[in-house]
This record gives sequence, structure tokens and C-alpha cells, in this order.
Amino acid sequence: MSSFYEEIESNKRMTYVLFIAFFLLFLAIGWTASYLFDSFLILFLFVFIAIIYVSIAYYFSDKIVTAVSKAKLADGPKYAQLRNIVEEMSIAAGTPKPKVYIIEDSAINAFAAGRNPENSVVCVTTGCLSRLNRAELTGVIAHELSHIRNYDIRVMTIAAVLVGLSVLLSDLILRMFIWGGAGRNSGRRDGDQRIYLIAVVVAIALAILTPFIAQAIKFAISRQREYLADATGAKITRYPEGLASALEKIKNDSEVLESANKATAHMYIANPLKGQKLWLKNMFMTHPPIDERIAKLRAM
Repeated sequence: MSSFYEEIESNKRMTYVLFIAFFLLFLAIGWTASYLFDSFLILFLFVFIAIIYVSIAYYFSDKIVTAVSKAKLADGPKYAQLRNIVEEMSIAAGTPKPKVYIIEDSAINAFAAGRNPENSVVCVTTGCLSRLNRAELTGVIAHELSHIRNYDIRVMTIAAVLVGLSVLLSDLILRMFIWGGAGRNSGRRDGDQRIYLIAVVVAIALAILTPFIAQAIKFAISRQREYLADATGAKITRYPEGLASALEKIKNDSEVLESANKATAHMYIANPLKGQKLWLKNMFMTHPPIDERIAKLRAM
């Protein structure tokens, strides 16, 4: 296993790779649409949207994800123990204390988000508070703080926001094509017509495949990060059984987290979309098998 510092540098590089990959994808969609509609204004529009959206994703990703997840700040005496655990584990991990959020849901789950340790959040469900004991909750918090410490949060949060943008733009180009893009082929020469027809096929293919390409890029973020966060969390608490026991309860929990969706599922400690049948399931798994994670922790 690589060192924590090597993993952090790898995650920082992955951030730039994600930015470049998504930007090229948006550029391809914009260029194809501009050719079909005979207006390069569309290309500039797509590039402008991509730049603005990526900037927003980078600087406000934690706020976006907590809003989408319907999370609220864990204020007041009701959540004092949770805040204390987060503070204790932050000191043990050597990271700034993140903001603490709560999702009102009886499912057991949690996630971390943000662009760096100084601008990060940890969010847990009320199910974590009511159904996990202190050692188990501490293990979950340590796991999420490991994602913050290792800069996983930057990669995972931005990936979630960019997947949403890719789906939005692919839907936009399909609607543009359906509602008026097909009639611009008149008056073109034979050579231009062939190029136009190729562009039509490419446009439709990009619009249909972009969500899948985006998901593939997102899942290219190695699932080994979950193993690393488990190991780091166990090292922080010095009690692997706490996290292992929490994962076991999550495994046996059949409740679906209502506020989760496919764009944010990879950010949680375990897949929140339980019971869904996925095509090519192994390829599109958001997390490594939970039994393997439990076994690795109990072997520590």
C-alpha cells in the first residue's frame, strides 16, 4: 500500500485529470452542436457554462452536496456528542475540525465533502446516532475524516457535481436536436452533407453516451480509496472493530437513504441505493464489497 502522502498527491493529480476529462467531453459536445446548428456561438456557450460550472463545483461543492442531500447543521445540545466525537477524531487525525451536518433519515450512512481539509464537512444520518454505539459512530467519523485527510473529498465531491453537469448538457443537446436541429442540412453540398450526417450521428451518440462516460470517469476514482479510508480510520481510533461493527450494521440495514441519488452515491461510506439492479453491476459498483471491508478490518 502506498504511503498517505503519496495517496494525497495522487488524489490532487486526479482532481486535475477529472477537470481536463470533463472539459474535453463538454468541448466535444459543444463543437458538435455548433456544427449541427451552424453557429459557433453554441460552442462558446458550452465552454462558458463548463468554466462557470466547474468553478462553482470547486468552490461551493460542499454546500451543493449538503443542499442536495437535505442536510442541516448539527447545532444544539441534541448533537453535542456527535460534535465532540468529530472534534476528538479531528485532533487524532491532525486535520481541522470540519462542519458537522445531519440528514434526517433512519438509514445508517455518512459522507464527507469539500475541496480541502480547511473547507470540509462531515455529514451523518440520524440513523447513525440512534442505531450505532459510540465506538461504531467513532469508527464511521474516523473513516470520513480519513477521506478529508487524504483529499478524497475534493475528487469525490467534484466528480459528483460534474456528473450532474454532463447529464444536463447531454439532455440539452438532445432537446436542441429534437426541437429544430435536423432541418439545417438543406443547401449543403454532397461532401458537406456526409460530414453533416456524421456529425448528427456523433451528436446523438455523445448525447446518449455522455452520462455513461461521466459515470465511467467517476468510477475510475479507485474503490481502493474506501479500503484506504477504512485502514486510516482504524489507525486513528486504534480500534478496527468499531468501524467493522458499524459496517456490519450498515450491511444488514435494508433501508434506502431517500435523499441520496446516483450522482452522490459514491460519496457515502456505503452504497445508499440499496436493492437497485444495475447493468454490469461489478463495473458500476460505487463501493468495494462490504464483506471484504469487514474482513480486512477484523484482520488488522
